[in-house]
Amino acid sequence: MISIAFVIDPLDSLGVKKDSTLAMMWAAQRRGWDVSSLQTSELSWERGQVFLAARATELTDSPDNLVESPDARYRVGETIQQSAGSFDIVFMRKDPPFDMNYINATYLLEQTEGEGVLVVNKPSSLRDCNEKFFTTAFPDLLPPQIIASRIDELTRFHDEYEDVVFKPLDGMGGKGIFRVKRDDPNLNVILETLTQNETTAIVGQQFIPEIRDGDKRILLIDGEPVPHSLARIPKAGESRGNLAVGGVGVARPLSDRDREIAEAVGPELVRRGLVFTGIDVIGDWLTEVNVTCPTCIRELDRECGLDIAMDLLDCLEAKLA
Repeated sequence: MISIAFVIDPLDSLGVKKDSTLAMMWAAQRRGWDVSSLQTSELSWERGQVFLAARATELTDSPDNLVESPDARYRVGETIQQSAGSFDIVFMRKDPPFDMNYINATYLLEQTEGEGVLVVNKPSSLRDCNEKFFTTAFPDLLPPQIIASRIDELTRFHDEYEDVVFKPLDGMGGKGIFRVKRDDPNLNVILETLTQNETTAIVGQQFIPEIRDGDKRILLIDGEPVPHSLARIPKAGESRGNLAVGGVGVARPLSDRDREIAEAVGPELVRRGLVFTGIDVIGDWLTEVNVTCPTCIRELDRECGLDIAMDLLDCLEAKLA
């Protein structure tokens, strides 16, 4: 029997209506796998071994039928300190922030790989592939873009393109994203705030009007795209499509351009051991590559009759074999 441990945020913090990790746990449960969960603080190293203070974890029903009360959603066993090598797969599903605690967890998980455990996604690539900076590996797929901390460089970029989206390199869920149009009097204060007075690099991208049609999340399993994207359409008065800030998700078949982008990015994801990822596409342009905790499984499953988590576990089982 395959044993899998999910490194997650606290169980009661997972969004019962949309969390993708719940779909993965449910798929593993349906396969008869042993499922455990733990937090990053429950990873440790001693005498040449990594240990996981993990708990057997069982969903009481399918994620779509889970009750609102957190206490009734799961059956959780006692915490048991186990060597990492007692698991077949460890799946890192901790949400950002991508801070030193996250980085330290990847060091421990990298040691876990050395004990013959399949760690998803590959810990060294989680460190190396910043979700916004990693797009620079594919410059031909990007809209006009800059990464800088100096305000004069960022202002020059804004003067050239006039309508620009500025965002932090370590943000998620639409937080800290500013659209700055021509002659916006707040340009300097926005750049001062985001760069923390020119001490932190940020991203600037030319605004893509096609955001009105949705910011498309395309999920990839071992470099192969799921055949539908989730277009996250901004609510009225917004330029961000993130579901966390009120965007509405609509499933759509991949376009020819979507497939072209996925085919260009996929081989590099495979090379880096990034088994489950999500790329974001607006119009004809790649805007982000999500490697830490991609989501949108539940929405695509519901709208398209898919079982993405089961397809993902098929892939992991093949890798074990």
